[in-house]
Amino acid sequence: MSQARVAFLPSQGGGLAPFDSGRQNIISTYFWFCRANSPCRSDRTPCKKIADAGLPALWQATGCDANDPATWTRPVVRVWTPLISFHEAANTPVLHDAFDKLVGRGRWMPRPDVGVFVVRFPSQTNPGDLGWHIDLSFPPVTGERGGGDYSDWRVNVTSRGRALLMLFLFSDIGENDAPTRIRVGSHCDAARLLLPFGEAGVPQLDLAETGMDRPIASATGEAGTVYLCHPFLIHAAQPHRGHTPRFMSQPPLGPTVPLRLERDDGAYSPVETAIRAALLNS
Repeated sequence: MSQARVAFLPSQGGGLAPFDSGRQNIISTYFWFCRANSPCRSDRTPCKKIADAGLPALWQATGCDANDPATWTRPVVRVWTPLISFHEAANTPVLHDAFDKLVGRGRWMPRPDVGVFVVRFPSQTNPGDLGWHIDLSFPPVTGERGGGDYSDWRVNVTSRGRALLMLFLFSDIGENDAPTRIRVGSHCDAARLLLPFGEAGVPQLDLAETGMDRPIASATGEAGTVYLCHPFLIHAAQPHRGHTPRFMSQPPLGPTVPLRLERDDGAYSPVETAIRAALLNS
């Protein structure tokens, strides 16, 4: 695993941003995931075994035929399948090390799987889910996880219930293959918007114009790429203009303890530091 690639999305000033937990323009990192017994090759090509092994089950879950585009009748399909390889994908040593660095050792919960898969097919039909947003992370006081309407869920300035936004790519995704769009540095804008709502948070924010002047990056990459993003990163889907269906999952990394913006010992994680920096510069 020591050869796993580590890189960063472009900073606001362009180029590749080095990892520095004190700089507010750090928004995301990505790492190759691979089986512990199948280390990345020395040429640093991504480890694709987990992704490739899971694709047949994902195709079956969609109800579509990989070899018959006539069956690809919907622009987007969401599926879930309980394969052991998907548990492995979320729990490789390189990812756990990254979680420790970004969230803090002992402050995150291992994933049981990689969540629901969002499969996007080449289509001229509007999928209806292309709005700019940040992911909601906890239910209202009277609600329970898994029940009610997800649109009633909330998000607050300490990102209750979500330590990271993660994008797991299970197919090769290029610019035409509906990569997730990311407003670079927009986690700062979102943090400032959330501050007035306090711990109670807010169920919905109109983010169509928030951070619209910021650069846009696309979450492209080969199968096996994992993007680890700040939970306040404003992002959006887009139509699939390519030829090959896109397989991706977007699970949260849950915290074991709440994120804190005031610590007596000053032991802030990079995620917390980014929120603090955004609020101090508001």
